Amino acid sequence: MPVCASFIAQLDKNALTAAGQIPIVEGRVPSPSRPGIRMATAEIPGRPSVDPATRTAFLVVDTESVPDGRLLRLVKFPDEAIDAEEAIRRAQDEARDRSPTGSDFLPVSFQFPVAVCVLRVAADFSLQAIACLDAPEFRPRQIVEKFWSGLGRYPRAKLVTYNGRSFDMPLLEMAAFRYGCSGRDYFQNCRNRFNGPIDLFDWLSNYGAARMHGGLNLLSKILGQPGKMDISGDQVYELYRAGRLQEINDYCLFDTLDTYFVFLRTRVLTGDLTLEQEHDLVRHARDFLISKTAEFPGLGQYLANWGDWQPWP
Repeated sequence: MPVCASFIAQLDKNALTAAGQIPIVEGRVPSPSRPGIRMATAEIPGRPSVDPATRTAFLVVDTESVPDGRLLRLVKFPDEAIDAEEAIRRAQDEARDRSPTGSDFLPVSFQFPVAVCVLRVAADFSLQAIACLDAPEFRPRQIVEKFWSGLGRYPRAKLVTYNGRSFDMPLLEMAAFRYGCSGRDYFQNCRNRFNGPIDLFDWLSNYGAARMHGGLNLLSKILGQPGKMDISGDQVYELYRAGRLQEINDYCLFDTLDTYFVFLRTRVLTGDLTLEQEHDLVRHARDFLISKTAEFPGLGQYLANWGDWQPWP
């Protein structure tokens, strides 16, 4: 998977990395004619005029993270002679004891990102490009810096996440605080529950009025998309300890793609797309992913588990 200077460097055709002229990840799905689509446009200041339907209007984002053992030791066990791994183990034991479900998941404030994947989506909802930040090194600081510098290039594009208001964005905000990254447009204009980024978990649960048991995996399975396969979120820390960063980022990319397809179906519910238009977009997205398997080999697994939408009963 090629290296990028930012996710914009991966998504914009002529971008170069700071280290040199490195091939970038770029791809656009031919946008089929879909008369009648209600388009949310996003102007890009300083760029030539383009077809409003193909302007980037959405950035679909997903993250994966691991506990910060050093921070846990400094905050929770400052007077004890333990190392970072022991601090994580003890904090997870405490979390497990307190959790009614036995979860050892730690608060987002004690985590840092090890994967951030971004999909660029046009105003007509077609998939334009994909990126896993700072591939193939996947260094936390560089991932975070590339996310925030890239986000600034699309100030009018809406972020789309699944549970991002509660997890992914706080994770990236805390990381921006840690590394001193500027996100001027986001922090001044976008932190609005109802008119800011689109959190599909919030939207589908009626902003917390209903419970969304099964989560993104359930929604993906309903649509015939892969959903969870051989990795789940509770395995990420052990994969990180084993140095299996590529597998973590493949898993993150799969969740980002699932989020995109769930997003498309919600736009059918809102009337922005017809069901036929959604099916057309899904077919074109699949063709695009097939064309990118050489650059993203992990996509082979995602495509092998691809199903068809066959609603029941």
